[in-house]
Amino acid sequence: MSSSPRPERRNPLGLPGLRGWSLRARLVLTQVMLLAVVCAGICVATEFALQRFLVHQLDQQVLETARRSAVIYRLGPPPPGGFGLRPPPPGWVGPSPPERPRRILYRVPREDDGPGPSFLNAPGQATRTVGAVLADGRPIEAGVITADGGRAEISEQAAGQLAALPPEGRPTTVDLDGLGRYRLVAHALGPDRTIVTGLPMTDVDATLLSVLMIFGVVGVVVLGVAATVGTLIIRRQLAPLSRASAAARQVADLELERGEVRLPTPIVKVDPASAHTEIGQLGSALNRMLDRIASALATRHASETRIRQFVADASHELRTPLAAIRGYTELVQRRHAELPDDVAHAMDRVQSETERMTQLVEDMLLLARLDTGRPLDFEPVDLTRLVVDATSDAHVAAPEHRWSLDLPDEPVVVEGDEARLRQVLANLLANARVHTPPGTAVTTSLAVHDDAVVLTVADDGPGIPEWLQPEVFQRFARGDSSRSRRGGSTGLGLAIVAAVVKAHRGTIDVHSVPGDTRFVVRLPR
Repeated sequence: MSSSPRPERRNPLGLPGLRGWSLRARLVLTQVMLLAVVCAGICVATEFALQRFLVHQLDQQVLETARRSAVIYRLGPPPPGGFGLRPPPPGWVGPSPPERPRRILYRVPREDDGPGPSFLNAPGQATRTVGAVLADGRPIEAGVITADGGRAEISEQAAGQLAALPPEGRPTTVDLDGLGRYRLVAHALGPDRTIVTGLPMTDVDATLLSVLMIFGVVGVVVLGVAATVGTLIIRRQLAPLSRASAAARQVADLELERGEVRLPTPIVKVDPASAHTEIGQLGSALNRMLDRIASALATRHASETRIRQFVADASHELRTPLAAIRGYTELVQRRHAELPDDVAHAMDRVQSETERMTQLVEDMLLLARLDTGRPLDFEPVDLTRLVVDATSDAHVAAPEHRWSLDLPDEPVVVEGDEARLRQVLANLLANARVHTPPGTAVTTSLAVHDDAVVLTVADDGPGIPEWLQPEVFQRFARGDSSRSRRGGSTGLGLAIVAAVVKAHRGTIDVHSVPGDTRFVVRLPR
């Protein structure tokens, strides 16, 4: 059966790799992102409010300019000298007839200062002010005040945009051709005349851009300071959690499989003032858990100690009666020809089983000694010679197998206990001999690496079942019928191999598939 791959779970922030970050980094990132969102919201709200204020202020200036331009346009051309009294022009909107003055004092601009309406050159008009006079909806005069105070024409498209404004409306933003964005307003002077005036939004846009840049610079500085300060604060607040994690790693590195284990208690110091906090509760729970584990490990160690002592004592005590049985059996075997056939056969069986029982007791005694940590005799050992001798013995014991060697040119010497290393080789070769059919090829090889000597015993037999491979070095581990108990197997051979290799500070691994089984022993040089 095949199953489709599970979709990658994304985190709420949309970052696929965020789950691999530390808690400290995620907290700092979350804090910075929240602060960035707040700063962005403040920036947007400030920009919006400032824009409305500046545009409203500009609209007041536009309306004032429109009213001033309308008055100046109604007054008409000035008299000689620029000052004078004259009757109001037709269409003047002012006081009622009884109170209307007959003459008005005014000063208006000259009409020979450039294109566009004359009111553009009036006193008080700002630079870049645009103006136009419309007759029946068509522009007849249009211009703009330049930066040096003169007047200049505008394009026909810009004039058309001015003519499209509805009269007596609110100021409107229009992007005039060749001039940029303007706030414009149209003011009707009569049934067929309308003037349009407007001021540029350049100052408004420049102000908004400057404020935005200030917000950006200040925001970056604030986020950097917040990230630094937040990292320090979060690191200080999470220090107890880091200590708990380090203590848990320390316990995880201990060898808990066997032997007496002493766990540090309490593993995490919990301040009574912070015992009610999340980190305090975590430390208390971790301490309670380790107390339970320490109690269970102590109970397990005591049980294992009693069992090992029992096995050692029993094995030691069994050696005496087994020696007596073997002695009497050998005594009876001297008169083998005088015994009836059934008695002779029974005595043969007693002798073979006595030898098997003696080997089992010796193996159990050896494991008991290794379990108690009894030191080995370390001395230079020619491993090449041991491999040759062990393979020769195996060839004599099972000539129907095909035995071969793969050795380096130079002798391989290691520090170890020669008797125990010889037993490792003998057990590995006996395992291959006992649990494979006749005709199986068994190859023993040695290789030297920079920091280790690698001993490999490989065969092309039926292999070890996959379910048995994790337990193959356990005591009394047995497989199916293809790896039977024939040949006197006690189920302790590979357990002794693993114990001896571990006592030599080495490792042993097994890799097995049908047709290729390899036991690989690595010993330090």
